[in-house]
Amino acid sequence: MDITNSTVFIPGATSGIGLALAQRLQAAGSTVVIGGRRQALLDSLAAEHGFGAVQIDVADAASIAAAAATVLDAYPSLDALITMSGIMRNEDLRSSDHMADAIETIQTNLVGTIRLIDAFLPHLLTRPAATVMTVTSGLAFVPLTATPTYNATKAAVHSYTQSLRQQLVGSPVEVLELAPPAVMTDLMGGADFGGMPLDAFADEVIELVASGTDTEILVENVQPLRFAERNGNHQQILEMMAGAGH
Repeated sequence: MDITNSTVFIPGATSGIGLALAQRLQAAGSTVVIGGRRQALLDSLAAEHGFGAVQIDVADAASIAAAAATVLDAYPSLDALITMSGIMRNEDLRSSDHMADAIETIQTNLVGTIRLIDAFLPHLLTRPAATVMTVTSGLAFVPLTATPTYNATKAAVHSYTQSLRQQLVGSPVEVLELAPPAVMTDLMGGADFGGMPLDAFADEVIELVASGTDTEILVENVQPLRFAERNGNHQQILEMMAGAGH
């Protein structure tokens, strides 16, 4: 991905990791369009940072279709999609009361990602070079006990991304996967996970993307989770995170 000359759509970029990456991509020279559900916030960020802005709810198929039409009409040179949108909820699996949260998480994190790719991929395949970047999590590889459906959706997106990459071999579309560690954002109401400072994370991500050396974007902090199975300490890390109440 050429971070200096891309036209990028990032649904889920009104705060946190998405907003931090949007700012850095724009500073590097790319044209950035952010997406989110709250029009007033989109308008404010567009005015402050000079982003393009499109309203979108990735849990709603009609909203995705409408947003895609709007983005592609206004930005026919679009050549990158970053599927940033996601939600994370605590769930107690001993009670069926968690089911509404589970369904909403799947609809947003997994189905939303698939629908976004479906909406933009036909256009991206017409570009000389293009990028789809999915966003998973270190928790796709070692789950956080308190957020089981979130973990499962991120593991599913990881697998889906691998299939997508393989199907697109020989096409102009590169498929990247960003797998963040715990990062200090407002996810889950800004709960303190002892996460990585947002600016440090975003800076490291941009360096990795610019280097173009790997299809998985893995900052140093996430590597213990990503490679826990290989390293033989998966169960130890799982129990440690659960015991810490994270």
